[in-house]
Amino acid sequence: MNSANGRNRRRCPLTSNNQRKDLRAELNLFDELLKMRDAQREMAKGAVWLVRGANLPWEINRLGKMQWYLHPSLTDVVCRTVMFYRQEIPPGSKSGRLKCGGSVVYYVLKGKGYTIVDGIKHQWKAGDVINLPIKEEGIVFQHFNSDSNELALLAGCEPNLTDPLGVDKGCGFEVLEDCPEYKAQKS
Repeated sequence: MNSANGRNRRRCPLTSNNQRKDLRAELNLFDELLKMRDAQREMAKGAVWLVRGANLPWEINRLGKMQWYLHPSLTDVVCRTVMFYRQEIPPGSKSGRLKCGGSVVYYVLKGKGYTIVDGIKHQWKAGDVINLPIKEEGIVFQHFNSDSNELALLAGCEPNLTDPLGVDKGCGFEVLEDCPEYKAQKS
């Protein structure tokens, strides 16, 4: 407890007198930035700058069938500031339902359907852009393919904020419902 006001407070590691070793006393932190820069430049020399979709695997995950072009776990690419993927929704099916911070943009490459965002239905078709809003408390969304004969194909893009904000981005990141294809694969 902090005696100033009787409330519990976490101590800031920069100002606390805990027993952690303080690297600032042993390192020249500006020189460390230069070392980081040099390592990043070296990595960029061999990094992938052209990602060919024909060479990428598809995965069935809790949100659906997805093909990842850029992802936080893929460190061999030039651009790591965005996540980029394609998502295929079979005829008459739906994606998983997700709670997240928003800030996701989808381009509808093929098909027609709708997305429910926080309980409100929004229709879309090929050529449309779905721009999910950013909300402090997060959003809940799910895509639906309303065509019983043709698949829907979406391209999704969002800022990669997993390092500075964490995957939760301050409001949570939870799958609230698995897509039907994932459920079928698991049973």
